[in-house]
Amino acid sequence: MDYPNETFTAAERTRLAPHFSDLDGPVFALTNLPETVKGALFARYSRYPGTLRRLFLDEFADSLPELPAGWDTTGEGDRAAQLYERIFLGYGDDSVAQLGGAHVACEWVSNVLTKVLQRPRLGAYLEQSTRYIAYDAPMPGGGYRYYRDAALGPEYAAAMDEIFAIYSAAIPVVTASVAERFPRGDGESEAAHARAIKAKALDLLRGLLPAASLSHMGIFATGQTYEQLILHLLAHPLPEAQRYGRMLLEAVQATIPSFVTRIERPDRGGAWVDYLRTRTDAGRAWARRLGLDEHEQGEGASVALLRVDGDEDDLLAALLFEATGAPEERTRATVAGLDDDHRAELLRDLIGARDNRRHRPGRGFEALRYRFEIVSDYGAFRDLQRHRMLTVQWQGLTPALGAEVPEEVEQAGAGDAYRRALEISRVEYERLAGQGLRDAAQYAVCLGYRIRYVLDMNARAAMQLIELRSGREGHPSYRAVAHELHAQIAAVHPAVGAAMTHVDRTAEPRLERILSEMRTEAKRSAAQQ
Repeated sequence: MDYPNETFTAAERTRLAPHFSDLDGPVFALTNLPETVKGALFARYSRYPGTLRRLFLDEFADSLPELPAGWDTTGEGDRAAQLYERIFLGYGDDSVAQLGGAHVACEWVSNVLTKVLQRPRLGAYLEQSTRYIAYDAPMPGGGYRYYRDAALGPEYAAAMDEIFAIYSAAIPVVTASVAERFPRGDGESEAAHARAIKAKALDLLRGLLPAASLSHMGIFATGQTYEQLILHLLAHPLPEAQRYGRMLLEAVQATIPSFVTRIERPDRGGAWVDYLRTRTDAGRAWARRLGLDEHEQGEGASVALLRVDGDEDDLLAALLFEATGAPEERTRATVAGLDDDHRAELLRDLIGARDNRRHRPGRGFEALRYRFEIVSDYGAFRDLQRHRMLTVQWQGLTPALGAEVPEEVEQAGAGDAYRRALEISRVEYERLAGQGLRDAAQYAVCLGYRIRYVLDMNARAAMQLIELRSGREGHPSYRAVAHELHAQIAAVHPAVGAAMTHVDRTAEPRLERILSEMRTEAKRSAAQQ
């Protein structure tokens, strides 16, 4: 793929050079910037329609001192590199690789690849939001924002162009419908209301975007995490992933090169990549051998609790463990002998008063574990997949599990156009898959189609996910999943369900982002005074 190449003036390149490891490619590291600035850049990134380097010039450069030509504080230094070589490679102490990190931007990545980039647990990720950025504007150089590859054929490009044209035409129609349905109320500023209207309209239409849609991502991770991520990218069957693996390696080499020296060694990184490819091939071969490789047709969204590990006696004993001087089994036997009133009092006191969802109970909640199989639209999966403190596994994205048109899109009169886009997506997926390009065929699938995945998590992680994703400002599709997760946990462990006191179950029609936008508006006004 030829990536969009943003042009900068000579003065802009001079201003950017000390702070970005590459001024032309789509993958680059941030250098010579305070940690707070790097964090702020990435935070703003998710709602900014342009690239990170342009964002720096537009909103950050004027507030930072210009560095003299040739300024560079990113080098490790010979002595540091030699010390790292002796400790890490000589003694095999992998924990050293967890103690250094880097901020790296990956731009113009498909939504298929963003999920691969976000898969490592020990990292922080920020992705451009389909809620705040409309995908109707052309890229630098022209054309809609989707992954291109000549190997996918002209039919693929034609299908993507038509889907994006439908999406673009639907935005003003749905926006007008939402604005009519949710007029500005008392106390709502015009700017906050307009942003909330836009967010809801884009939420309703994000299911039209194909997985080929291009996003920008910011990553902050340790050297160890980057090493493992790069190896998995190099071993991935998609050419896009392999290309980004090589570019990501170059970006990390520009900032913390010693942390990734093993990747290019045939006996280390080469052997790792071979192992990962062999493991993937074995899984697919056995799926074919067992007749499990074909995607079954679905009948709608679902949440199924597959397994539960532990009971409420385990929970009480684990919550008490650190305060006692007794073996856990003795503690468990003691709490098992309590009557219901004392058990309820004990749990209530150990959980404490949770004034907000950030007040989480102790690690004793990690004694219980739940494994859920979920079928939801890909858009909801994208949001739920981001949670780090759980195990997530997912199957390939296909049209087999179906899709639905949001009711509010039907009410706006854009339902038929939405269905037409879904059908174009399905036909193109089947064409590519029929040519043996099943991995690449995912690019053609609209985000409104469903995907099957597993979330395996302890009760503490479940509380964090459910209370966050059930919030009234969230997208309705993942809110529905969060509500069902809570209901099924409460059915097997009522005390755990009751402890999740910040689950939002309100269901009336609403302009989801209006409260958040009003808070943001108030903060801006206060800052300007």
